[in-house]
Amino acid sequence: MAEKTEDETGTGTTTATAVGPEGQTAVAPDEQTAERPEEAAAKDHAEPAEASSGTGQGAAAVVSAALGVVSLTGGWPGTVAGARETLVGQLRTAADASVATQIQEVYGDAWNTTALWAGLFALAALITGVVVLVRPAFGAPGRTARAPWIPSVAWAGVTLGVIGLLLAVLKYTGVLLGLPAAS
Repeated sequence: MAEKTEDETGTGTTTATAVGPEGQTAVAPDEQTAERPEEAAAKDHAEPAEASSGTGQGAAAVVSAALGVVSLTGGWPGTVAGARETLVGQLRTAADASVATQIQEVYGDAWNTTALWAGLFALAALITGVVVLVRPAFGAPGRTARAPWIPSVAWAGVTLGVIGLLLAVLKYTGVLLGLPAAS
C-alpha cells in the first residue's frame, strides 16, 4: 500500500511512502526535491574556483598590452634614464671636444638609452603575451575555457611588443631618426 504525504520539513516537496509486506517503510522522493544543504554548499565552493580560473591569465594579458603601449610611448624609466645620460654626457664632454663628440656624448647616448628601455618594455610585453597565449597548452585537462577577450588582449600585447621591439632596434641602430651628422 502506497500513500502520499507532505514533507514536514517545510520544503514543500511530497514523498511517496510505501509499506512493505513485513511492515518496513520506504520513502521515494518526488522529482522536484530540493538539494540537500551539503550539496548546495559543495556547489557554492566549486563555482568560484571555476570562475576565477582565468583571472591570472586575464591580468597578465592586460599587463602585456600595457607594457606594449609603454614601449611605444617611452615610459617614465626611459625618460629618466635618457635625461640622466644627457647629464652624464655633458659632464664628461670637454669644452674643446669636437661637435661630433659632443653630439654623441650628450644626445646620442641618451637616445640609445631611451631606445634600450623601450626595447626592454617591448620584450617584456612580448614574453608576457606569449606566455598567456600558450598557457592553456600546459594547463590541467578538463579546466573550463577562458574568457574570449583574454587571447585577444594577449595578441594585442604581443603585437605591440613586436612593433615596440622593432622600433627600439631601429632607433638604437640609428636607422630610424638617427643623430644628425656634424659638419
